[in-house]
Amino acid sequence: MNTYKITLIALLASLAVVGRYALAFIPNVQPVTAIIILGGIWLGPLSAVILALLITFLSNVLLGMGIWTIWQIVAWGLIGFMSGILGKCWREIPLPLLSIFGAFSGLLYGFIISLTMYSYAGSFWGYYLAGLPFDLYHAIGNAVFIFVLSPVLSKLFQRYNKQWILT
Repeated sequence: MNTYKITLIALLASLAVVGRYALAFIPNVQPVTAIIILGGIWLGPLSAVILALLITFLSNVLLGMGIWTIWQIVAWGLIGFMSGILGKCWREIPLPLLSIFGAFSGLLYGFIISLTMYSYAGSFWGYYLAGLPFDLYHAIGNAVFIFVLSPVLSKLFQRYNKQWILT
């Protein structure tokens, strides 16, 4: 991992932490998952998992740590890993398909968190169904953030690819 890649990961992590903190008043609407997906597609699965770990830890320092922090790392790490594999298999993903993947990831994230919180809530289906509207907010927010952030961040990633991958 070179210095430029570490800098990109740090930049993306700081953007996601600030975005999550700034939008904390809107339930489950945050740029975190979208940034992890875009980072995974352009930087690879390992970088996306590192990015997920950094974002979760740093943003939870501001917003509150708890047992859910571990499962957030697992959920976002899995989403980042999947997007990294997707980026390795299919480099030029159309923006509408990428947004659909972002929406799916929001629902997957909510499902994983609901599964892990089962032992505290007592009933999986009750907990999951109560949280489903918030998972839908997360899914819609991901699709919108991917549409907004993808053109902007792709310039950074293309510069990275020109400088480090192609040479």
